[in-house]
Amino acid sequence: MMSTPTVTVIVPGRDVGAFAEEALASLRAQTRTDFRVILVDDASRDATSEIFAAAAAQDPRVTLLRHEVARGLGASRNEALDLVDTPYVGFFDADDIMTPGALDALVGSLEESDSDIAVGAYVRLRADAAGHYAPGVVQPWVAASTSPARRRTTLAEHPDVSGNIVAWSKVSRTDLWRREGLRFTEDKAYEDQIVAQQLYAAADAIDVLPDVVVQWRERADGTSITQRRHAVPVLRDYLDGMRDGLAVLDAAGHPAAARSRVRLILDMDVPALVRVAEHHPDDAYRQLLGAFTRDLTDRAVREDVALEGASASLLAEARAW
Repeated sequence: MMSTPTVTVIVPGRDVGAFAEEALASLRAQTRTDFRVILVDDASRDATSEIFAAAAAQDPRVTLLRHEVARGLGASRNEALDLVDTPYVGFFDADDIMTPGALDALVGSLEESDSDIAVGAYVRLRADAAGHYAPGVVQPWVAASTSPARRRTTLAEHPDVSGNIVAWSKVSRTDLWRREGLRFTEDKAYEDQIVAQQLYAAADAIDVLPDVVVQWRERADGTSITQRRHAVPVLRDYLDGMRDGLAVLDAAGHPAAARSRVRLILDMDVPALVRVAEHHPDDAYRQLLGAFTRDLTDRAVREDVALEGASASLLAEARAW
């Protein structure tokens, strides 16, 4: 007899046939089984459609939605959110791997603490020269957001949690989404940046767990959104996501979280983009990044945000564009 579902996991996917079987197998391998899955096939042109359909046919916990025309991650997640009828909801991408105890840890924490959100750690899944994927270590910014473990903390008490902006590293109360009317940005990449800050700002209590809950795949063929930041439209969405996420923190009155976010963006995100911009054929790329960097470094000076010295020369280079 099936137990009553406690958490719904929303899994959008488009043309991820090479990875979807492994992703769905990691869901089936969860030590906690009282979950429901909503798969959203966003007009895939490869084996994703067949893999998703087979999963729905074989497991009564799985519901399948399919788009005839691609609508994007944000719209796919929003459509599935309207169907959630469980106390908790989480997200998972169909090219990643969920660790076996992920739902147990995240949902179990919320059940014990009565918090609104549980946030876990994650690692990158990178391919070696032979194309075999292996997980890396927890990166410093991820550890800063999730370690040590905390129960019923808040954004004001733990501002570094604002650095964990991905949709798929957390489980939250469905009522929080409904109460606040939260939805993902549609028609833009990096759609989880804004809603993550909205969730943190609206939550009465947050649990953070150092447990690795997801292995996030960096595709060997370079086709994931994060790996396409060399494209000017993708860069624009990326910068807008960071800028708008900061605006959420400012409007909600969380200056410590905003300072933490500014520091992380200038220490980590901008230097990586500068290295792309140095060799980019389109000057528009440098102009966009330069304007963003000037705005954010000026803010860092005004608010006395301490930055890593190693980034100084790269930030100065970007300011000059």
